[in-house]
Amino acid sequence: MSAEVQSLAESILPFNVHPRRDELYNELHARPFPVVQTPARVSRLAVLLSEEEKEQEFAHLQSLCQRYGVNMPAQGSNFYQADFGGFQFRCGRHMEFVTYTFIRPGTGDQPFDSTALELIPQDWLKQLPGQVVAAFHVEMLDPAQPKLTREQLKTCFEGQRLVNGHLMDGGASVWSAFRLHGDGFGRFLVHNRGLNNNQTGRLLQRLLELETYRLMGLLALPEARRLSPELQQIDRKLATIIANVADLKDHEDERRMLKELSMMAAMVERWRTDTNYRFSAMRAYYALVMKRMDELKEQQVENYFTISSFLERRLTPAYHTCESVSERLEDLARRIERAGDLLQTRVDLTIEAQNQDLLTSMDRRGRLQMRLQETVEGLSIAAISYYTISLVKIILNALYSAGVPVNKDLATGIAVPVVIALVWWVTHRIKQVIMNASKSELDELQKRQGKTEVTDHLKDPDR
Repeated sequence: MSAEVQSLAESILPFNVHPRRDELYNELHARPFPVVQTPARVSRLAVLLSEEEKEQEFAHLQSLCQRYGVNMPAQGSNFYQADFGGFQFRCGRHMEFVTYTFIRPGTGDQPFDSTALELIPQDWLKQLPGQVVAAFHVEMLDPAQPKLTREQLKTCFEGQRLVNGHLMDGGASVWSAFRLHGDGFGRFLVHNRGLNNNQTGRLLQRLLELETYRLMGLLALPEARRLSPELQQIDRKLATIIANVADLKDHEDERRMLKELSMMAAMVERWRTDTNYRFSAMRAYYALVMKRMDELKEQQVENYFTISSFLERRLTPAYHTCESVSERLEDLARRIERAGDLLQTRVDLTIEAQNQDLLTSMDRRGRLQMRLQETVEGLSIAAISYYTISLVKIILNALYSAGVPVNKDLATGIAVPVVIALVWWVTHRIKQVIMNASKSELDELQKRQGKTEVTDHLKDPDR
């Protein structure tokens, strides 16, 4: 819908319209089926593009339109089709690739003796941005044309083994080798046996998508094959590490093993990051291939390998291989994490045991220090008492010299227990005051800590 029509529609409606409403409506009609009249020759290219190449691809497509003097595609559009005179051109943009379909009416004397791609300028094809993944020709025969013999089919497909199916409830026969031929392209031969132009267009669209999605999905298979031996090596190494956990002797061994597990975890995560998109795309493409195969409604053909059987036998194992590698990556990541937790638990237990030994040693040293302190305290009391009694004795001597009638020896003897008791009481009192002060400070600290924890809990109840 043009901007003027959209603005008019919004002005008529009595409510606010979502800015993408028209886009949502048009999504179901984004890639309409072509209307194809047989005989016809079709060429399909599927080009894998990077983000930088997508801009170049759009400019490259505009240059082709300028050469033939046709309307330009809209910026950001996912589908474009136009009549270029001698052929119909269709362009479809997908998440990671773009497809070009060239439909040329008519046929030649022999199938594949000429193609629709011959009408495209060769310099334009050579400058095509991206990497071509799917490139194949489709020869579509008219119902009036005679059925090809085995020798003719053998010539068309260069003697390769063929896969044959009756599609659309027997409305068309399709032959293919699902291989590259001498010209570097794949080939499909379709013999229309009673389909109208719309049905033929739907058959062609589904066949093109089936082969394109099949090849795009298989891009994940080389990655799976490359990773498989490395995963086996990591798996064996992990099993060895887990088996040796019980044999660790000291912290150095534990640190070394933790380092190895960290390196393995980083490697597995890197592989997961590199392959996650490709394996996810494989799942999506495989589901689309199976869906298109169901829509083609194939019937069994005697003496030929059917298309559905061929895909189930060749494509399904590739899909399961990619799924297996993806699951092994996830399993390895989980097992490495569990091994790391196990080793970390062992380290924590070792540290706890060491802390317990340290606390026991500190307690033992504390008791020794207490005994030493008590010994020193007793010696201090004796020393202070001795010097205090000496002072008392000096005072008594002075009083006796001054003429005071006092028995120095008796008074000194009486002063000894009194002084000792007084010194002990004063020393004990000082010690008690210090201990009470320390206990008060500790209680205050604990009280503050408790208030802080309560405050933190009120701020964050989940703590």
